[in-house]
Amino acid sequence: MSFKDIEIKQEYRSFNDNMVEDFYYPLLSKAKLYERAVGFFSSTALIEISKGISGLVENGGKIRLIASPKLSGEDVEAIEKGLQQRKSVITNSINKAILEPENEYEERRLDLLANLVAANVLEIKIAVVENEAGIGMYHEKMGLLYDYEENIVAFSGSMNESTTAFSYNMENIDVYKSWEGESERQRVMNKKVNFDAMWNDYEPHIRIMDFPEASREKLFEYRKSSEIDLSLDRKEDWNQSENNGRKELKEGPAFPEWFSIRDYQKSAIQQWEINNYIGIFDMATGTGKTLTGLSAVVRLYQHVRKGLAIFIVCPYQHLVSQWVEDIESFNIKPVICHSASPQKHWASRLKDACMALEFGASDYMCGIFTNATYSSKKVQNIIEDVKDKALLLVDEAHNFGAEKLSKCLDEKIPYRLALSATLERHGDSAGTEKLFNYFKNKCIEYSLKDAIENDMLVRYYYHPVVVSFESEELNDYLELTKKIGKLILGNKKKEISDQAKMLLIKRARLVAAARQKVDALVDEMKDYMEENHILVYCGATTMKDIDYKEGKPLEEEKRQIDIVMKRLGLELNMKVAKFTSEEDAQKREILKREFDEGESIQVLIAIRCLDEGVNIPSIRKAFILASSTNPKEYIQRRGRVLRKCPGKKYADIYDFIMSPIPLDRVDSYNESIVKMSASLVKREIERMKDFAALAENSSEADEIIYELMDKYQINYLDEEEFYE
Repeated sequence: MSFKDIEIKQEYRSFNDNMVEDFYYPLLSKAKLYERAVGFFSSTALIEISKGISGLVENGGKIRLIASPKLSGEDVEAIEKGLQQRKSVITNSINKAILEPENEYEERRLDLLANLVAANVLEIKIAVVENEAGIGMYHEKMGLLYDYEENIVAFSGSMNESTTAFSYNMENIDVYKSWEGESERQRVMNKKVNFDAMWNDYEPHIRIMDFPEASREKLFEYRKSSEIDLSLDRKEDWNQSENNGRKELKEGPAFPEWFSIRDYQKSAIQQWEINNYIGIFDMATGTGKTLTGLSAVVRLYQHVRKGLAIFIVCPYQHLVSQWVEDIESFNIKPVICHSASPQKHWASRLKDACMALEFGASDYMCGIFTNATYSSKKVQNIIEDVKDKALLLVDEAHNFGAEKLSKCLDEKIPYRLALSATLERHGDSAGTEKLFNYFKNKCIEYSLKDAIENDMLVRYYYHPVVVSFESEELNDYLELTKKIGKLILGNKKKEISDQAKMLLIKRARLVAAARQKVDALVDEMKDYMEENHILVYCGATTMKDIDYKEGKPLEEEKRQIDIVMKRLGLELNMKVAKFTSEEDAQKREILKREFDEGESIQVLIAIRCLDEGVNIPSIRKAFILASSTNPKEYIQRRGRVLRKCPGKKYADIYDFIMSPIPLDRVDSYNESIVKMSASLVKREIERMKDFAALAENSSEADEIIYELMDKYQINYLDEEEFYE
């Protein structure tokens, strides 16, 4: 049992070496004594120290640890001024550093450590620097390992026993061996003398105290039994896998140090694994779909280990940019594939990455695409030969029910993950069926209600604002409705012709751009002229509009947004800014920052940004001038408004509800006009009910709903539904 049997390097660097497996495990398995002086004491440091010590404990070995309490400026001042006793302050600091375990793995490790302390296998002493300048914190980093043949290995450097040091940051240690010549032996002996001086409390300017009894008792709270379980180093569970993902995988997908997975996310991934890595994460906006999806990627990579192609697809270029930041934090290096990619010659990069994977030159490859790029023939040809070892992860996966995109749901791809707040496609049962046939079962359903109740999103107040058409607009609306009705009712198959679709779009634009909405907005905004973090949403029509193209607002939208800008800016003297897809990414980031700060921008006036995935958590009040009939769209908008942000306790949502006829005049119109108008009102009521159901003030909306139903006789009309 000699260190001389182990190949020991002079230096270990965390980006080149696995510190735990290459250095600690082999040495600890042959050690009889492990002495370690570290920086700050913490329970996470203890947990990391416990890994790999089974060999040392089985050998009858001991561990001696010297650490420093993490004292705040107030703590030091209290000691120096005699406001509190030194021991009391230090004990409180140490107790604060013994954190509640976050999972079962940490619970078992703390149980092991508590038992090692109880059995006097692990001894802990606390060091505090004390000199003429006052009280400081001991922060030296050194260690010694002794075997049964009196060989000693000493090491020093930038490495702490903490999760951060073991896994993610750049750390290095220099190593010295007592049997490697006189110079090395002298270095080792110097380290030994220094540690002994501290341990025995005769090092000048460093005061050593025993591990406080109160801290010892707190640690003992985590003892589940009196037996020392040394099998932990050989057991693997989710949490150990998570840590392994952090510390072992120098290349390839790995969990970032800052990330702590939540129980519902873990449950979703475990179900996905049970389903052979095929499934759907049905999660509300703001509940961590992206991070859950990337955690699933790490788990799959740990399972496959070699030969994994990762294809991540999202609707738009700016969403790709948002994803890339998170992807890279999971130690994944993606090829960014779209027309405005910051990577030159991305197609060549993608081809090279696929070839390297195919011929075993790399363990994984990752490409991230927009929907349009992924569905192109060029990309499909490039990735064809690696599809049989690929994961297809689709964000906003409901889009893949569309005819063109659904052709890219290749059965050759073995691993599949759909992310969507609601996968069901509005008015497209065939597209919905395609999605469920391909992605199979839901691994989780985490609704907006769940997110609010579990404090993932803020609560909100819902304020419906009823507006009406002007007489000319009402006449246009009724005329369009008649034409639509004739076209649909005249079709025996009840199918919607292209002509009917054009008229439906024209009618939707008319509703969205109703002139009274801006007047009502100005009236409502007068109460908030001194406030900030306000969003006005001017999206006129749905994504199904045949004239809509990403980055090109419709003329009706431009007119409405310009009018709103002018009236809020000039009439109310508010600081307003336009936030649309016409602003480039850099300009958008500047606007978001200024909006967050709340000084130079009070109101953002936006088109579609809530549909397209732009996250602005600082929104406190949202005025939604137009909503489509698609529940997916208005659920997403609501979720984005409810995102949490420091100081944000709740949100207010003002929803502009269209009553084609002014409510106080409905009774004066004949039954046929009321009946044609009621089809729109009924759809508005459906949205109101959905918003009101989760609102803190649901009764406010209920009163308006009852009035609308009464005026339009919605309970009594046997109306012919006109297409939504």
